[in-house]
Amino acid sequence: MAPAEDISVEGQQNREKAAVLLAIQVQPEPALVLTQRASTLNSHGGEVAWPGGKHDPLDGSLETTVLRETWEEIGLPPEKVNIVAELRPFISKFGLVVTPYVGFVDEPVRLKANPEELESIFMVPLAWLKNDPRSQTDVITRYGETHHIPVYHYEENKIWGLTAMILWEFMVRGMAVDSSKSAYGKLQNTLLTNSVNSSWEKE
Repeated sequence: MAPAEDISVEGQQNREKAAVLLAIQVQPEPALVLTQRASTLNSHGGEVAWPGGKHDPLDGSLETTVLRETWEEIGLPPEKVNIVAELRPFISKFGLVVTPYVGFVDEPVRLKANPEELESIFMVPLAWLKNDPRSQTDVITRYGETHHIPVYHYEENKIWGLTAMILWEFMVRGMAVDSSKSAYGKLQNTLLTNSVNSSWEKE
């Protein structure tokens, strides 16, 4: 789960790519959309994940990939998503270069989990995340580097691994959570590809 910028441009180009969406449903209160993958899947079965998936060359752009995959997984129409930022890419444990996008969903949308891919869809309110309510911090070594990764338990859902790493970066850059209180936070550099405000939460 090392940051992709630690790898040469050539190295990134030779890896498969994927994209995930941090969709913020604005109403009735700002909340992030997360999923629990179907337990029958061979890859990450039963785990909490962001909507998204592998890039198809026919997509053209990764932004198109993330909107297509999100529509297929949770029934969120692409035209309902306003992409506002692109976070730095990560390398998954399977070697995928994963690029997270952040998007607002301004109007209420009834989401529906694709039963072939997901067990459920759930929301995590941004207000719940403001004080960094982690239950523990995992320490792992990947690609010769040590990483401190938060673990969150929201209701019955465990948010960990790459999903939690991406969430933490969003919290630091998008919600101005104090990263100095966390050892992992000290590893943060420039996390956004796009220049956006320090807080994306709408009034």
